[in-house]
Amino acid sequence: MSRRGLRARLLFPVLLVTAVGGASCSNKPHEESPEDYIRKITAGRAAKDADFQAGHDVVPDARKAELLPLAYFPVDPAYNVLAGLKPTTEDIVVEMPTSTGVRRKMRQVGRMEFTLKGEQMSLLAFNEVGAPDNTHVTLMFSDMTSGTETYAAGRYIDLPLTASGIYSLDFNLAYFPYCYYNPTYECPYPPAENRLKVPIHAGERMRKTSEAPSR
Repeated sequence: MSRRGLRARLLFPVLLVTAVGGASCSNKPHEESPEDYIRKITAGRAAKDADFQAGHDVVPDARKAELLPLAYFPVDPAYNVLAGLKPTTEDIVVEMPTSTGVRRKMRQVGRMEFTLKGEQMSLLAFNEVGAPDNTHVTLMFSDMTSGTETYAAGRYIDLPLTASGIYSLDFNLAYFPYCYYNPTYECPYPPAENRLKVPIHAGERMRKTSEAPSR
């Protein structure tokens, strides 16, 4: 994977939605038990830790003791919701600022609309102009935890495009872009439209100073 690439490999299980209909018809995108769901997310996190520990590129060896295993909020099924993608009707390309200062051309795919804890929300979805694989969309967002409990530059969620336009949007899978671990990576910053006015206590978080990595 290029140091200038946008997306991290998805090591978490992606919960695909097969239901037909609008995203508002239900707020439960999966039928598995909460226990099975939590085990699946936890296993994905352990696999990602193992991958980062074995590699030498994303997390530099000098920072592994500091960063690994990665820190997360507790898995909460309430943050896994159905969402509907409202496609963009015109070709909208924006130049996003990035962590290296270089502007990245990103194509707006649409607006992901969803209800989280009773509140209607939306996030713009993007993919990279000229990327060899545009079968996924990326949601780059910040929230009221950004800069205190989570990375100040925001978090990402990757989703495979679906023909139905219905998605399982799981904030438990929200992850830090690679530039958090390694400044040689170039990461686009979330646009102003993707600044959620609520705290998202799900997904990856920063380790507290009082916490020591468990081994």
